[in-house]
Amino acid sequence: MSQQVIASTAVKARRLSAEEIVEIEHEMTLYPDKKAVGLEALKIVQKHQGWVSDESLLGIAKYLDIPAADLEGVATFFNLVYRQQVGKNVILFCDSVSCWIMGCEGIKSHIKDKLAIDYGETTEDGDFTLIPVPCLGDCDKAPVMMVGPDMHRNLTPEKIDSIIMDCKTIQD
Repeated sequence: MSQQVIASTAVKARRLSAEEIVEIEHEMTLYPDKKAVGLEALKIVQKHQGWVSDESLLGIAKYLDIPAADLEGVATFFNLVYRQQVGKNVILFCDSVSCWIMGCEGIKSHIKDKLAIDYGETTEDGDFTLIPVPCLGDCDKAPVMMVGPDMHRNLTPEKIDSIIMDCKTIQD
């Protein structure tokens, strides 16, 4: 699947925070040139902001002195760099062959009905975003998904309900 690279529509770069700059500066000590730090800088900004806005992308490009189009190419190539705002809980839902054989379509339907969202969408309350991923590497426990850093295995509709309830309880 190829992705089209779209240039940033931002007209003004966002000023990077002091924390972001410290972390990016550290990464710069680990790489031979600034361009190589692009992906790490995107991940750092996403960690602090929740996603990488056009303004943030321009801020990174300006700070690293690299073309914004080059950085956009990196950002759109990696599907875990979020170029649009996402929910507080990002659900990475595996739709690999193993998960499909083990019934992930039914689980996805349950999530879709429960949260009233489909792939690439965020719930109205901003709590959840559902993103498909080709493989999470836990095929012997399929179907699987990740919510934040937590892997959830052998999914059933009941487990989905419990995971969603737990996420909502933690936020309250």
